[in-house]
Amino acid sequence: QVVVVESGGGSVQPGGSLKLSCATSGRPVNTYSTAWFRQAPGQDREFVAAAVWSGGSTDYADSVMGRFAISRDNAKDTVDLQMNNLRPEDAAAYYCAVRPFRSGSYNSRDVESYDYLGQGTQVTVSS
Repeated sequence: QVVVVESGGGSVQPGGSLKLSCATSGRPVNTYSTAWFRQAPGQDREFVAAAVWSGGSTDYADSVMGRFAISRDNAKDTVDLQMNNLRPEDAAAYYCAVRPFRSGSYNSRDVESYDYLGQGTQVTVSS
């Protein structure tokens, strides 16, 4: 069983920035394909960003393109989500999902493609 832990959530004003971090137990986080999802109250969980470190590819939802960036911090063994120019509609619980590397294609934007999901960290954006 892999434990996924998110951190870094908080409250910011519109236009502000936050950096979320995702850590995993056991294997280094860069041995997983990783994604971030979010869910606002009363809404479905939605894809935010994904990365496949072995191939160096990243993917972003249109709503966050150019404002959010997914990266890994090898020193801290975390996968981070830098969120800039935050908007009220970005407010949600943010979840990190991981999937150990294995052969075969998968939909990186589907949370069901991942094996482990964290408990989430809350992001509030309001003035």
